[in-house]
Amino acid sequence: MTHRRWFTPWLLAGPALIWLAVFNLWPAANTVILSFTNAKPLGGGRFTGLDNYQRVLDDDQLADALLNSVIYLLICLPLLTVLPLLLALLVQRRLPGITFFRTAFYTPVVASAVVVALIWGWALNDRGLVNGVLQQTGLADSAVPFLTDRWLLLLSAIALTTWKGLGYYMVIYLSALANVGRELHEAAAVDGAGALRRFLHVTLPGVRPTMVLVSVLISVSSLRVFSELYVLSNGTGGPGGRDMSVVMLIQMYSRGFNGHLGYASALSLLLFLITLGPMLLLTRLNRKAA
Repeated sequence: MTHRRWFTPWLLAGPALIWLAVFNLWPAANTVILSFTNAKPLGGGRFTGLDNYQRVLDDDQLADALLNSVIYLLICLPLLTVLPLLLALLVQRRLPGITFFRTAFYTPVVASAVVVALIWGWALNDRGLVNGVLQQTGLADSAVPFLTDRWLLLLSAIALTTWKGLGYYMVIYLSALANVGRELHEAAAVDGAGALRRFLHVTLPGVRPTMVLVSVLISVSSLRVFSELYVLSNGTGGPGGRDMSVVMLIQMYSRGFNGHLGYASALSLLLFLITLGPMLLLTRLNRKAA
């Protein structure tokens, strides 16, 4: 009979626990500590109490960043929750050449976000492909300021995020649709239910938990958007810096020798609390509907 020592499980889990403590728990705790100081990248700083949080309330740039992040969330959430599901229903069918389309739809997912944003920036600039087509076809008399107008830049970044995320969430829905029994659709069809009714009363209930998961993932990624806006605006955050996201604002305050790590840490905690909101709300709605 093998004698098991009490410390054997801890010995096996030890490396993972150490990794978690060093690279996750300690940075999180240190962010909380720094948010109450005026720390710089090359200095420890001193305790300043709630000064950083008072500054958060008075920061007009933060108000713009929050507005941009909320708009990003409100537009991306329905688009990336519904469109990938419809796309998954389409590519789930056994049609000639459907494998090619599955691969094509997923290709943007594996491409680097920075590379994709650079390509979109080239296509959308004043002398880019899109403006060239619009002017050649007479749909626009002059170049459309996709990258120099505040709202057009934000919408361009949202379009980029949506296009790049379609394939990723499509694959998640495909796995969920595989668990929806075909016999349920056949029974509904026998009872006279059309395609729309089968979608509403069979498909949607079957993938509802997956829709909640996708919604949470989209909410978090939308509030933490960085690469799309950063690259499309050439790191400026748009005209006057008004297209900046909260993550871009945190990055701006934390970089360089004069970076305000304390204030950036306070912004990070604010973003964490804001991100929790949609997650808790969606989870609660799912429990009520269950």
